[in-house]
Amino acid sequence: MHNLFAYTFMQNAFIAILIISPMLGILGTMVVHKRMAYFSDALGHSALTGIAIGTLLGMTNASLAMVVFGILFALLLNRIKFRTKASVDTLISVCASVSLAVGLAVLSKGGSFAQYSSLLVGDVLSIKKTELPVLAAAAVCTLVYWGFALNSLTAISIHPTLAKSRRMHVNLIEDLFAVLIAVLVMLSIRWIGVLLINALLILPAASARNIAVNMRQYHLFTLLIALFSGILGLFVSYYTNVATGPVIVIYAGIIYFATYWRSKTG
Repeated sequence: MHNLFAYTFMQNAFIAILIISPMLGILGTMVVHKRMAYFSDALGHSALTGIAIGTLLGMTNASLAMVVFGILFALLLNRIKFRTKASVDTLISVCASVSLAVGLAVLSKGGSFAQYSSLLVGDVLSIKKTELPVLAAAAVCTLVYWGFALNSLTAISIHPTLAKSRRMHVNLIEDLFAVLIAVLVMLSIRWIGVLLINALLILPAASARNIAVNMRQYHLFTLLIALFSGILGLFVSYYTNVATGPVIVIYAGIIYFATYWRSKTG
């Protein structure tokens, strides 16, 4: 264990996991509660489109391009969701597929996609010390928003019409939540990966939901499962020389099936 933390990159990765795992876990509770799995997955896939558009516009900061496009994409999905009578899941899946296809088409032109392929699985070991404050600031913003908006988000998810009758700004709250998810997903994708980011949002919360008997337990168990999966995945990936993101998701998946079995037999 001492040898593991002798490396600066492992220290940075460990701190990043301590920030990213609970941050995504907290958001994941409402994503699962509101049945927004397709929404967060679509945002993850749109990261490549953000980079592609940024490249076409001559932007040198890929992260900024992803965040800006992610915010716009999230707001667009919300507008469509509010105004359409079609199946939301189907609509979001279509948007995600088209967005991903556009991103791949642009980035693969001239065979240049290889330099972006690492985004598919991410690499938390590549995080730099200078990037940690950005994640920490995002975590603080998440906690502040959560403290103010949790009750409103819960009320809206249960009965939007009743929430409007109580003079809640439903559209604004929903938009802010979508923007928060977009920003955190785009900030985390470089280290978690396009293909895995949605799993880290969904699995801890879904596992907690299997065994929690009230909202307090639901949030507490989600945080514990997210942290446990993240830390264990980081350690195991280091000693087995396997990519960290997939290992974290594998352990989160094992916990989900264990809690699912427990909920069915308990």
